[in-house]
Amino acid sequence: MEVERQMGIERAFLVRACWVDEQWDEAESLLMELCELVRTLDIPIIASRLIAYREPQAKYLVGGGKAQEVSEEAKNAGASLLVFDNELTPAQQRNWSKLCGLPVIDRRDVILEIFAQRARTREARLQVELARLEHALPRLVRAWSHLGQQAGGIGGRGEGETQLEQDKRRIRAQIDRLRREIAEVRANRATQRKDRNRVPVPNAALVGYTNAGKSSLLRALTGADVLVEDKLFATLDPTTRRLALPNNQPLLLTDTVGFVRNLPHGLVDAFNATLEEAALADFLIHVLDASQAEFSKYYETTIRVLAELGAEGKPVLVVFNKMDLVDMERRVILRRVFPDAVYVSAVTGDGLGDLVERISEFVAVGLETFELAVPQSRSDVVARLHREGDVRAINYSGDEVELRVRLPRRARSWVMPYLLRGRAGGDLGDGVFSGPAKVALAGKGISDDVEDSLTRKDFSGEVIEVSVGANDGDVELV
Repeated sequence: MEVERQMGIERAFLVRACWVDEQWDEAESLLMELCELVRTLDIPIIASRLIAYREPQAKYLVGGGKAQEVSEEAKNAGASLLVFDNELTPAQQRNWSKLCGLPVIDRRDVILEIFAQRARTREARLQVELARLEHALPRLVRAWSHLGQQAGGIGGRGEGETQLEQDKRRIRAQIDRLRREIAEVRANRATQRKDRNRVPVPNAALVGYTNAGKSSLLRALTGADVLVEDKLFATLDPTTRRLALPNNQPLLLTDTVGFVRNLPHGLVDAFNATLEEAALADFLIHVLDASQAEFSKYYETTIRVLAELGAEGKPVLVVFNKMDLVDMERRVILRRVFPDAVYVSAVTGDGLGDLVERISEFVAVGLETFELAVPQSRSDVVARLHREGDVRAINYSGDEVELRVRLPRRARSWVMPYLLRGRAGGDLGDGVFSGPAKVALAGKGISDDVEDSLTRKDFSGEVIEVSVGANDGDVELV
């Protein structure tokens, strides 16, 4: 593809065009972020330029005179690639390239190339390739003379179909194929997630602006051997590791891709695999770079993207990382703005103990206390309770093991047959069938078949009320 050839060219000249009423500081910050994105591709930057315009123009986005000025400046600086922070239309991209005689790309092209280099899983690679083809389709031009040729014939091109039309048809066919493959991969991933959810271990997702130190935090907390680089989008594929909390309650912690401002909406699907982990997590750990002056804008960007993913209603624990790079004055400001946040340094380890304690508190909110009686012959169940829950008390009584254990709410369906007394609580409501009811039913002469069907019922759905009448065997399910 043409963009791939362009990415191998060195000496980039960067441009950010902004309205005259746009905040200049914001424009400069976005241009600096573009510099970091381009450096992530190891492309040297020879110069950058901010230009202002009053109204967007169809041909160059800016006026013709300003476009000519930037073109001359880029050529005089020895640039061999022009990179815009603004998203250009296909026509504008071609017009700029014709004006300055250089390849021209925008922020979207840069991010796509980063994704292509960093994607590791099959789904991520498929998503990136799909995004690149969809981006390239409207940008196909008559770059060679043969694109203007027409041909017909049975089994070949359609009557009067140009080479350009044939190329577009082939790209559309590739797009359709990629979409089918992605649908298959997603179906397989949904099945894997369903299997994982059968083991009711709470899960949290690390989210935040790119290069905030999420991977460093995952490594510091879990000892995971994950890639840690001082680059934007160092993580693209999701990485999940197990974290043992102080109360022996396990937690699955997932590192996700970082966000950036002005991320084109068409690119969201390109890393849907990792963003989906945030949407499905029990709670989120929002990591911010304490050393960044614009942390509030980064915070707003992450919140906005999470809302687009449908994850805006989830509990969020805010964590400021890189506190080792922050002076005392800035620490005071941060604590004033975010009094409930946790302040850590993944490099020095400061604050990690406080973070683990706060994570434990978030996990505890989603836990329920169950009092269970498990037959001693079911040592596998007892072992699972120790592995997946926080066992607070245990007592061996006759041929049963009585336990008081805190488990995620999702566990209620499989522990229901072993309930000793009380109710599961939570949102199940009143009248839920539990351990004593099973004993009462047996005393009323209920058949084993009916009893077993009731106790094996999945109580994670609608509420089931059990009414035992005065007459033996008088049972009513409401």
